Amino acid sequence: MPEPLIRPARPDDEDALARLDRETWSPLHEVRPAPPGPDEPFFRPTCGPDAHLVAEHDGRAVGYVRLLRPTALESHAHVLQICGLAVAAEARGKGAGRALVRAAVAEARRRGARRITLRVLAPNTVARTLYASEGFAVEGVLPGEFHVGGRYVDDVLMGRSLL
Repeated sequence: MPEPLIRPARPDDEDALARLDRETWSPLHEVRPAPPGPDEPFFRPTCGPDAHLVAEHDGRAVGYVRLLRPTALESHAHVLQICGLAVAAEARGKGAGRALVRAAVAEARRRGARRITLRVLAPNTVARTLYASEGFAVEGVLPGEFHVGGRYVDDVLMGRSLL
């Protein structure tokens, strides 16, 4: 699979991204106890198409990254956070996740952010390795922050400067 096209999300991506969210749900990376339901909207008023970039291959969405402000505080406006990243099974290991992370970093810079952060569950070593290879460093760990899949897991805080 060649490197996917990365583009801004559009309102008509709703169904494809909701399906992708359901198909990629796993307790390895998700704190919700179950995948989103078939009628649960993907886009929300606080998290619409403008908060997402889509990885597309052969006209089909194979991944997305969600980029949001971590808080509404003006003193925190210089930081953007990756608040979700999903890649379809058939696109994993083929550069879609890396392309989405790089696009999120570029988009954060374009929006004037000075830092970009994320949170990842400790057992998700594939994602942690990807983020580290793209310049993100562990900036903190919240031990046993979530109870997922019958066990307590650490929440790993990662970030990087955009300067």
